Amino acid sequence: MPFKLIFEPEALQTLHELEHDDDRNDSAKLKKVRICLGRIETNPKYLGLQSHKYNDKKGKNGEDVWESYVENNSPSAWRVFWHYGPNKKKSTILLITPHPKTKSKK
Repeated sequence: MPFKLIFEPEALQTLHELEHDDDRNDSAKLKKVRICLGRIETNPKYLGLQSHKYNDKKGKNGEDVWESYVENNSPSAWRVFWHYGPNKKKSTILLITPHPKTKSKK
């Protein structure tokens, strides 16, 4: 079941920056981001996305937030954070960003 993607302003800003930067690395990153978004749109359970609940954040209305891989095994690998809704045929893209580092426990 395909989903319509809705973008929060911060996610749109990141996408816009990737689209309008002439840096070769950003164009490669943009291609990976678009592939990830396309898979979230058509099949968010696609195994390559490695989608899983992200417990450190909730949506505006308490929705479970999911983290999907744009890339893996690279420095500052990028992720897309999203949640289902606001209704059954939509998903909201919250962030497109390098993987957040977890604070080390001392």
